[in-house]
Amino acid sequence: MRSVSRFWAAACLLLAAGVGMPSTAWSTPSNTLDAVRARGRVICGVADNTPGFSEVNPRGTWSGLDVEFCSALAAAVLGNRDAVKYLSLNPGDRFKALQDSEIDVLLGATSWTLTRDTELGARFAGVLYYDGQGFIIPRNHSIASVLELSGASICVLPGSSDETAIADFFGSRKMRYQLITTDRWDDLVKTYSNGGCTVLTGDISLLAYEKSRLGNGSDQMILPEIITKEPYGPAVRIGDESWFAVVRWTLMALVAAEELNISSSNIETAKSSPSHEVRRFLGLDADLGAPLGLSRDWAYQVVKQGGNYGEIFERTLGQNSALKLDRGLNNVWSKGGLMYAAPFR
Repeated sequence: MRSVSRFWAAACLLLAAGVGMPSTAWSTPSNTLDAVRARGRVICGVADNTPGFSEVNPRGTWSGLDVEFCSALAAAVLGNRDAVKYLSLNPGDRFKALQDSEIDVLLGATSWTLTRDTELGARFAGVLYYDGQGFIIPRNHSIASVLELSGASICVLPGSSDETAIADFFGSRKMRYQLITTDRWDDLVKTYSNGGCTVLTGDISLLAYEKSRLGNGSDQMILPEIITKEPYGPAVRIGDESWFAVVRWTLMALVAAEELNISSSNIETAKSSPSHEVRRFLGLDADLGAPLGLSRDWAYQVVKQGGNYGEIFERTLGQNSALKLDRGLNNVWSKGGLMYAAPFR
């Protein structure tokens, strides 16, 4: 009996050792990473004409937060931020394109939800942008909070999740409201701008864009509250853990660089920093690329070629963009936001 017990004890130890060995988990090569390297570019699925996130000008140049992330991913994997092909996808096609390997990573201002993370063959690598449903209202209404909107008329797309959120938010607070609906967003914005409703509702980023387009945009204000959570981020095919890690840690690198005060303008100077944390990040004191299957200086390339998260935010959605959104929830944690990178060690 003792020999049997010793056998099972040894077996359990071996099993535990196997589970605890990260090298085993990474020994299977990533099909996606291999495919990206073989073709020499990342194929990124994005939404068409989504200001601040992904849009293309008449010259064929793409811009936006999602586009910048794809460029950062290309810099990490291939050492060239321009080695990207952007595939514009309709909402109904985006997850199928991911499942069918037509794209390597899906963005397209796609919100992370339980259903999408479990039933559509996708796995979200993290949050690139925290959005949520808000309200825009003319300043002359002298309303400063959503809680002052009882009795208001609200322009909203019929049958949308925005309409459901209004029913939940206003109903739970016993606030009266009237819905003004039309099937096309542009028509809804026109109704609002002509005074056909008190407020217009939608994601904050979308409202900021419409505010920038209105002729009297300075006379409009976006109320401070949000009534839903819409975390946007990159999604990859389920089952490719190595590629998932590459995408996740590229996102982490953008945030970590800002936390470490490393930017595209000072990164060369940062190489002489005495900080072990900075030197590890840059690949000087440690090779953090090896377990990802990337080069030693992959994080350096990400920031050198495109900047940190804050730099990207400001030129796509922030004060250096047409939308002029405040950082808010998308600031780093040390400045009151939710952006937080796991440790690079």
